[in-house]
Order: sequence, then C-alpha cells, then structure tokens
Amino acid sequence: MKIAVLDDYQQVALSMADWSSIPSLTEILAFKDHFSSPELLIRKLSGFHVVVAMRERTGFPAEILGTLTDLRLLVTTGMRNASIDLPAAARLGIAVCGTRGGGPATAELAWGLIISLLRHIPREFDALRRGRWQSTLGTELNGKTLGLLGLGNLGSHMAVIGRAFGMSVIAWSQNLTAEKTARVGVKLVTKEELFSTADIVSIHLQLSERTRNLVGSAELSLMKPSACLINTSRAPIVDKVALLRALTSRSIAGAGLDVYDIEPLPTGDPLRELDNVVLTPHLGFVTRETYEIFFNDAVDGIKAFLQAQPLRLLNPDVLPHMRPLES
Repeated sequence: MKIAVLDDYQQVALSMADWSSIPSLTEILAFKDHFSSPELLIRKLSGFHVVVAMRERTGFPAEILGTLTDLRLLVTTGMRNASIDLPAAARLGIAVCGTRGGGPATAELAWGLIISLLRHIPREFDALRRGRWQSTLGTELNGKTLGLLGLGNLGSHMAVIGRAFGMSVIAWSQNLTAEKTARVGVKLVTKEELFSTADIVSIHLQLSERTRNLVGSAELSLMKPSACLINTSRAPIVDKVALLRALTSRSIAGAGLDVYDIEPLPTGDPLRELDNVVLTPHLGFVTRETYEIFFNDAVDGIKAFLQAQPLRLLNPDVLPHMRPLES
C-alpha cells in the first residue's frame, strides 16, 4: 500500500501522528512542494492507493480522479472540500473521508492581521531594522465598529474578541437572523449598512455560488477611506480586481489577507507591491494543535477504511462501489 500526503509545506505531517500504527503500511511519502499542474499531480500520484489532502490546496476534479486508477481512499482535512468532485469520486469507487476541524485559530490570525494593519507592525519592524524610529501613526480599536460578514463559529469568536477590545460589533449574511445576532451580542444590519459604517470588515463565510464575488466594487465603494478589509476565509469571495483598485487608489485604508485566488501566491502578484496590505501565506488553520487533529484523524480514517468501515465519509454514494485495498 502506498500513501501520499500532499502539500506538507512545513514537512511536519509525519511527526503529527503515529503513522506506524497503520497496518500493512508499505510506503508513505509526504510531498513538500505543491503540484500546480494537473499533469504533474497525476504523474506524482500514479500508483498511490491513499492520498491525504490538506484542505483545498490541491484540487481533485473528475478528470484527475479518473486517471488515478489505483486510488481507493482520499482523505481531506476538515469536513468540507469544494475542490474535490464528490459525485465523480463515488462513481469511480473512491471513498472520500474527512477529519474533525480545529479550534478558533483562523479567528486568532484575523486579529493578528487587524492589529498588524492598524498599528503598522510589519512596516515599523522593517523600519526599525533599518535604523528608523516611529515612522507611522497607529489607529486604536477601542470605540471602532467591527463588521462581520458571517456569524458562524469563527464569526462569533471574532465578535467576542471585538467586544473585549471595546468595539461595537455588527454582522450580516444572507440567512442571518436577529435571534442569532442577539445571542452573540451583535447587531444585525443590512449589507449596505455594514460596509458603510464598519471600520473593520472581516469575512467569515463559506465559499459558494452565492458568496463568490460577494465583495465587489459596489461594496468596497461604500467603505470609509479609513476602513480596512480582512479576508481569512476564501479569496474568491472578494473581487480581486475591485480590491486592487480600491487599495491602489486608497479609497480604503488597507487590507489584511490570508487567502488568494492562486496559492502559493505568485511572486509577481501586484498585491506583493502594495504598502497598505498585510499578507500571510494562508496560515489561518496552520497551528500545531490543528495539525495534530487533522493528521491523527487521517490515520484513524485510513485504519477504519482498511476494516471496510470508513469514518466521516463525505460521499456515502460510494458504498456500493467502494473498492477494497489489497494488503
């Protein structure tokens, strides 16, 4: 049996769980580099029976799944992965299983981006190393308004921290109700009111056809010139062209971004050249605690599959077609 672990950027996957507990294990390879082209991905994964995918870093559309004739089990970290064609996997007899998610790590990173942006921490650190002293004026959070697009687990965690900073917190999403916002101590507003009144707009929505390009020119034009946009969710929720225009014209003060349309972010991307952004390389869920959950659950999922009892199955239609792994 051959197992591939994909996109192990930090080369830590094999130390996060006891992979030796998998019976009949013959070979396991953890790949550090991202396979950006379908041709390279297919070539590298040829002959592998199990693939462990890190969130949506690598896509598995039907055309790729159909060429991986040895693949029997695809484990994705987390319980959602829009980059995997689940119906195609079921038709091909490939089981797709998930893992539990992590804690509020992404919300914690969002606050790191907010404070770094408002207090110019990256710029001041760079200036300090160059011999300069106090070159910017920061902005306080106390008394400002935090606008949350989405009030699920992460959005609710953001609200608690925002109130602790002395901020007013408002929220909007398509299905958000006043009852839900009242339970979290947040005011429900319209989308237009959120963008026009918030000093910080932070996105905590799932990517779907309804949320793709949800934040575009119209929404950004409503924001105050002193306001900032934070995105630790999914890049396509924001129209990148409109965001670049708003940042370069300084119609908004800045942005803190952890997610991008293409990842890793290309070296020539214009976002890298702006001085009013704070960029991190999709670090929201990248913590030791979350990785231990992901990879321990992945190991458990592989062992369960070997017993023909798949855990956290994401494509139950595969059951009549599921192909066993030969030891």
